[in-house]
Amino acid sequence: MRIVSGIQPTGNLHLGNYLGAIRNWVKMQDDVAAEGGDSLYFLADLHAISMPHDPATLSANTREMVAALVACGVDPDRSILFNQTQVPQHAELQWLLNGTARMGWLNRMTQWKDKAGKNREGASVALFTYPVLQAADVLLYQATHVPVGEDQKQHLELARDIAQKFNNDFGTDEDPVFTLPEPIIPPEAARIMSLRDGASKMSKSDPSDMARINLTDDADMIMQKVKKAKTDPEPLPSEKQGLEGRAEARNLVGIYAVMAGTTVEAVLSDFGGEGFGKFKPALGELLVEKLAPINARFVELREDRGALDAILRKGSEKARALAVPTLEKAYEALGLVR
Repeated sequence: MRIVSGIQPTGNLHLGNYLGAIRNWVKMQDDVAAEGGDSLYFLADLHAISMPHDPATLSANTREMVAALVACGVDPDRSILFNQTQVPQHAELQWLLNGTARMGWLNRMTQWKDKAGKNREGASVALFTYPVLQAADVLLYQATHVPVGEDQKQHLELARDIAQKFNNDFGTDEDPVFTLPEPIIPPEAARIMSLRDGASKMSKSDPSDMARINLTDDADMIMQKVKKAKTDPEPLPSEKQGLEGRAEARNLVGIYAVMAGTTVEAVLSDFGGEGFGKFKPALGELLVEKLAPINARFVELREDRGALDAILRKGSEKARALAVPTLEKAYEALGLVR
């Protein structure tokens, strides 16, 4: 089993990022390692340049993301952690696959339509061909499985279509060039909402820092944000149905359940009938307990640029070793003289 998954290097990581994606990477790493498989996790810095960006910010965010992933439990000794840029085979394979991908396939991509909006003529070519690079990201390593959320299912289907057509055109049934990766649908990720608006996702782009719990927040700041989180005047219900129509209450109870590794029903069994004056301090203490070790490791690592660069170098060397045979096979299949 070989899992490949990528994440864009965005800064200012928060509780939603941790519970939504990063924690799942750590669990997969442990499960796959126990079965003797490989987990490759990469920072999608080549994807980041498909949209307007600031170069200095991209560099800083790439290293900060490495610090966050390691602090949250991604182990560079058990997983292969790297950034695309240091494995040029990603970009090379994308170009080779561009000959197989079809304009009609890419035109149907929902994210292309959403991100380009009405100004498609003004969007970058990279944004349009982004899914071909995504296909290269996984096909390069002969990935057997790729974890996908709802928003990425279409891109994995495209990767399979490209692989299948390439195999049909240039490979043989006995010796296909690419493995067709299977999707892994992770357990439903916790949907963490803003502390100021239970109808909006927790986001780094929210103008109010009080709307999110950042991985850089210390214990005092976490407690302060939880205590000031928006709620309503009613006590907590004893049953889950009582949270209907109470978005902020549902969000806080949901965060407690996920962090405690329990269910919403169990939380309400303990706190039903209680007001937020009792619940919020308990939630704050739980968050501090769980996040303090991550925060401490993150802050320490973030300042050690040499250590972060060494992690990426080591991971990239391992990734290149796995990537080269597939790329060579693709060149040979296409009849390109090397």
